[in-house]
Amino acid sequence: MRWETLTGPELKSLAGEDVLPILPVGSLEQHGPHLPVWTDSFIAHNMALRTAAKASTKCVVLPPIWLGLSEHHLPFGGTISSDYATFNAIIRSVVRSLKALGFRRLLIINGHGGNIEPLAVSVRECAHEFAMPVVATSWPQAAPAEIAATLTTQPQVMHACEGETSVWLALDASQVRQDRIPAPNNAPPAPAGYSRFYSFWERAAPTGVRGDARAATAEKGEALLEACATAMARGVDNPALWTPPDPVWKPGRGLET
Repeated sequence: MRWETLTGPELKSLAGEDVLPILPVGSLEQHGPHLPVWTDSFIAHNMALRTAAKASTKCVVLPPIWLGLSEHHLPFGGTISSDYATFNAIIRSVVRSLKALGFRRLLIINGHGGNIEPLAVSVRECAHEFAMPVVATSWPQAAPAEIAATLTTQPQVMHACEGETSVWLALDASQVRQDRIPAPNNAPPAPAGYSRFYSFWERAAPTGVRGDARAATAEKGEALLEACATAMARGVDNPALWTPPDPVWKPGRGLET
């Protein structure tokens, strides 16, 4: 079910049924010369809809949040970015609203790499503050073995790459500028195990693409959609994700036995 198509009374009844809201989160940022700037938001929304359709748990999918942390893409044009404080405030406002409406949990399906670490902090803070399970996952990490088996030029989803372009071809090929897909020209990956800021210009100039989108096909895109949605639906139906959070900040919690 799509939140935006329902009425207030209909959504009020869903809250009473303990329906799980799913919030897609993406970005508005450059995706090379061949993909639209709303790629991450569009794919996250479609992944959320497909996940909801596959899950045994009854779900309702919110419209996607299109504003993410994308400052590393600003040199390429077309990018609108948030900072962490604003991004966290938006997530917190959604959780606060859902709590007020009577919903008791939330799943966030993310489609943008720059949101992964901020979401990890945001959802744990919201879980503490609102005493409800708030869970985040990123679809490119949902089914790593299936993704690696599907893609032929890269082991994982990168950026405007074989993976994301394939998903676009499966969902709406008319929005892919197939005559503008560039050859890859990527800097070597940064050393693993370190955190620092890299502009995407430092990692993928001048195309803004990491990976080889020339290998993309609609068939690969459908396989990615199916594998990732199936994996996330298993998470939706897994009771271990939805236990109440431990009230660690309750006064005297450390004295309890």
